[in-house]
Amino acid sequence: MYILLKTIISALIIVAVSEIAKKYTWTAAIIVSLPLTSLLAFVWLYWDTKDSQKVIELSYSAIVMTVPSIVFFIVLPTLLRLKQNFVFSLLVSIICTAIAYAIFIFIIKKFNYNF
Repeated sequence: MYILLKTIISALIIVAVSEIAKKYTWTAAIIVSLPLTSLLAFVWLYWDTKDSQKVIELSYSAIVMTVPSIVFFIVLPTLLRLKQNFVFSLLVSIICTAIAYAIFIFIIKKFNYNF
């Protein structure tokens, strides 16, 4: 039941943003740019574990992993502006982002950063 509640709350936020975006792009963009996923993850993690240290570690790791995620927000609009199909653009953006994550993690491990 608890997992169902978490899923419903998380899904409602996503649906709300997609509906808001139909009329108010900037408002939706502000909501999307907020770390809502992180906020929900922090709340659920703390609620489940009562361990602040786990939240701290997740927060720091999220900051670090923001760097490769920027690739998605560059590739997707670029491909769409080049008149590429939406599904194709989305898939290429996801693949490029996955590659960026792999490269970034490889580099981080070279510098002995521990997650």
